[in-house]
Amino acid sequence: MSHLLTVALDANRANAPDRFPFTVPIIRDLGTLSFDTPVTFLVGENGSGKSTLLEGLALAAKLPTVGSESADRDKTLEAQRRLARALKLTWRQKAQRGFFLRAEDFFGFTKALAKMRADMLEDLARIEIEYKDRPSPAKGLASMPALTSLREMERRYGIDLDENSHGQSFLKLFRSRFVPGGLYLLDEPEAPLSPQSQLALLVMMGDMVRESAQFIIATHSPILLGFPNATIYSCDRVPVERVPFEELDHVVITRDFLNAPERFLRHLR
Repeated sequence: MSHLLTVALDANRANAPDRFPFTVPIIRDLGTLSFDTPVTFLVGENGSGKSTLLEGLALAAKLPTVGSESADRDKTLEAQRRLARALKLTWRQKAQRGFFLRAEDFFGFTKALAKMRADMLEDLARIEIEYKDRPSPAKGLASMPALTSLREMERRYGIDLDENSHGQSFLKLFRSRFVPGGLYLLDEPEAPLSPQSQLALLVMMGDMVRESAQFIIATHSPILLGFPNATIYSCDRVPVERVPFEELDHVVITRDFLNAPERFLRHLR
């Protein structure tokens, strides 16, 4: 089931149409995009505008971000906030769960978690000193908020995400944060993932789709793009256009290369 049904550009709300991001062809000529299936992909070359569109969509949907800084305060998203104000969204039912994740922000997220954990441990150490001569119930009461938060964080993410590889940490994040009925906007989640880990992500997505979750993903990955019955929009075409999986340049070029790599590599000699 799709929670978000359509997105369209309201030209009357597009302030400064001669400025980025309204100068990006796929945004200038956006029209209406429909999300008819639980999984939708935005695919295109670098610079096509797919990530900018996804960022604007995430801001318009008011999704929380997984990153080191809130999207409302992130200075790098000022143009996307202008886009969000010009987007009109229609819903079957407004999603109350979910998040927006850019792969590039993940390092910031793990650093923020590490700092929060260090602050909690520091609070517990301070309480231990301050309450050493006081009754145990008083010390337990004082330490309860920090201890509860620390245990919940470790339950969801483990003791230290940095102990894992980037890809393992990414998958652990998804396992801990994917919940039924959520709306998830992911920008190039394949970046830290091996092919095997991308397949693991597909399995998680399938599990969540069966529990009424929705995904909108900007990607270059032929593996992710192979999710069954997904809608795929090409951002290399203006206006944005649906394209079958088998006709995607990403799929055709990858398949041709794997079938006959010497055809491509002989030019390097």
